[in-house]
Amino acid sequence: MPYFVYKIFETPMRRLNKLEQHDTFRDASNRAKQLRAELAIDATYVIKVMFAETELDAEDLLNQVRVAGPNPQDD
Repeated sequence: MPYFVYKIFETPMRRLNKLEQHDTFRDASNRAKQLRAELAIDATYVIKVMFAETELDAEDLLNQVRVAGPNPQDD
């Protein structure tokens, strides 16, 4: 399965822009790190890597709201 590199904007509304697709995690991760290093301090987007079967699956995963799990320190 491929790794997708996305630029994600949160304002004025959530928007996903696929930048690239890579066959290996190493290539996708290195490229994402390079893009993050080029970010301006006041950038209005984030760079993320998503592993998925298709571009549609990647975008679905990126749009899912993740719920934080229990914090072991709260016990």
